[in-house]
Amino acid sequence: MSAEENSAALPAESELIYDWNTQQPRPRPARVEFDDETLRDGIQSPSARDPGIEEKLRILHLMAELGINAADLGLPGASTRQRADVKRMAEEIRDQNLGIFPNCAARTVITDIEPILDVVDEVGIPIEVSCFIGSSPIRQYAEGWDLDTMLGRSEKAVAFAVDRGMPVMFVTEDTTRATPETIRRLYTAAIEAGARRICVCDTVGHATPPGVRALIGFVAEVVAETGEEVAIDWHGHEDRSLGVWNTLTALEAGASRVHGTALGIGERSGNSAMDQLLVNCRLLGWIDNDLSKLSEYCEVAAEAIGVPIPSNYPVIGGDAFRTGTGVHAAAVIKARLKGDDWLADRIYSGVPAAMVGRRQQIEVGPMSGASNVEYRLRDRGIEPDPDLVAAVLAAAKAADHILDDEEIDAVLAAR
Repeated sequence: MSAEENSAALPAESELIYDWNTQQPRPRPARVEFDDETLRDGIQSPSARDPGIEEKLRILHLMAELGINAADLGLPGASTRQRADVKRMAEEIRDQNLGIFPNCAARTVITDIEPILDVVDEVGIPIEVSCFIGSSPIRQYAEGWDLDTMLGRSEKAVAFAVDRGMPVMFVTEDTTRATPETIRRLYTAAIEAGARRICVCDTVGHATPPGVRALIGFVAEVVAETGEEVAIDWHGHEDRSLGVWNTLTALEAGASRVHGTALGIGERSGNSAMDQLLVNCRLLGWIDNDLSKLSEYCEVAAEAIGVPIPSNYPVIGGDAFRTGTGVHAAAVIKARLKGDDWLADRIYSGVPAAMVGRRQQIEVGPMSGASNVEYRLRDRGIEPDPDLVAAVLAAAKAADHILDDEEIDAVLAAR
């Protein structure tokens, strides 16, 4: 029977995979959008390098191909180079019709906003101003701020940008450790000054999912009290390794746009990983973005920023769809024979490799069985007769690592 005939005879997915994730109803977000912070917050990592402009443009194009809605192009007030890079990326978005809505970070000071205005005047497309200010008591104490000072700075900065026709996202840093009264007053003041998007930040990765639900619910009430149409963003970090989970929770709780970076690159332990957010939102059925370029997006970003991808990194790492274990390999091989790649892609994988432009790999090593060797030989166009299989398997059992092609070739040559 052909692979196509086998595949056509497969039972329905629901008969092959019982999904406990669906047994308790989850709120489906009314809207799911993504704001990519790789080229601003991501390169603030102490281990990162600031990529050259051609590398940034390539990453920007891959964001567009993945269906990412918005991107932070940088903080043009930081340096002459940052301003030039922001301008060039804005031109690329305009000229190539990338479909990405650009934004730029700025402190709540006029001198940070003015360079964004200059770029808008020169390029001729809107750029959202992301005005940020710390909001937690610990930050206020360290900075020597009082709430009236913070309110005055925020109102002045937002109004300055709005009066010049700029869309504004008002960002409160460390929102997850701020008091309800401070949050209410800062967001209300910014909305009254014209901000039509606000961003809730877990700047130091303090939050847990119950805290996220409580905070987003509270912020939604504050927005409702203003009577204005204002969108809520969520920006999370991975200090407690809860960034992705918190971000998904924020979407369920009412945020409509969430932030992330390629591979979670960012300060300290990093940001919520954009790649993992996209994969999980796709598997939850919240988006239908084409993720076939996801591996390329991560690999290009890793190379450009100088941050290596760990071999066991989920979905993107070298070992994510790779096995050298006999039991696992045998199951993948049997599944492929029964149902072509669909079944083989799921028998030992919670994420289908094909969804992200990858494929299952079977290796030969100390934990392998004969089926691993047979598969590798066939994959290389070599008929796996028993003597060859036994020789390669013996070499694998004597090794302390996965055999590469050169090592397998050496065994075959010795026969």
